[in-house]
Amino acid sequence: MSVSYVERAQANPETLAFYDKAEQRFEMLLNIFKVFGHTPELGTVFTDLIMAILKDGKLDWVTKELLILKATHRNDCQYCVVQHETLSKRLGISDAKIADIGGDKYKTSPHFTDAEKALMDLTVQIGIDANRLSKDLWTRLHQHFTEPQIVEAVFTITVYIAVSKFGDALGVALEPVFSGLDPILHVNH
Repeated sequence: MSVSYVERAQANPETLAFYDKAEQRFEMLLNIFKVFGHTPELGTVFTDLIMAILKDGKLDWVTKELLILKATHRNDCQYCVVQHETLSKRLGISDAKIADIGGDKYKTSPHFTDAEKALMDLTVQIGIDANRLSKDLWTRLHQHFTEPQIVEAVFTITVYIAVSKFGDALGVALEPVFSGLDPILHVNH
């Protein structure tokens, strides 16, 4: 941990307001929110941003969780992967499908549709070089998704790349409730 968590007892009213909102939505006050206790204005923006993503929108929440798992696993963010595996299972994503997110397994996995494979390829390519999305990939994306869905997919991917980098840079640790869980997707540290 490179910065402290701001606990409720230390929090000012502005911080408590976004803590309450986050805790109500996520059933606990996650450590990633507690680091934002140092900057409550940013914490409010972060909380609102995450809440906007983690629900059905132009894309359903399940599809967005697949994108989040792929993006955060590629960025070696064990904090993100453990939390989003847990959430993915709650949303009905099978262990086999989660396992096939790792590496290139999704490309030949019977658990992924062609549309989902296109989104996984999009996630990988954005992580490698967002300026070099191929014409073939764009064609595949447009075969399966509307432009608003593509925008939401790219937003979800890029936000969670940033979230994984943010949390890892600050050394955010998993909450005790997640200790002892053996994740399906392991990261390379």
